Amino acid sequence: MQKLNRNINIGFRVTEEEQKLIRAAQERTGITNLRAYLLKMAVNGRVINIELTTVDECAKLLRSLSNNVNQLAKRANEGRNVYKTDIDDIKRRLDEVWVQQEKIIKILTKIVEVA
Repeated sequence: MQKLNRNINIGFRVTEEEQKLIRAAQERTGITNLRAYLLKMAVNGRVINIELTTVDECAKLLRSLSNNVNQLAKRANEGRNVYKTDIDDIKRRLDEVWVQQEKIIKILTKIVEVA
């Protein structure tokens, strides 16, 4: 790991209210180290925190959907019946995936617009 040579000290004073606002903003980013947060804000002017629950939900839906498709393909390859209700269920789940994808795109678009 490269050793950083940070030998210049920069400091400033804040009020209690400003400190609370800084800590609240820091907590929203998920950065637990105050020095790291302040350095990132000073250098970059912003901290982008991406919430991945929508991506996780989309991945969960895709796994479930792919399992269902595999089961139907296996059933069809064995010469067994594939029912319309099964196909409709897959279509419904695919629609859910698209809804999640649209949410992800909106979130990423907002981030790009801010940056």
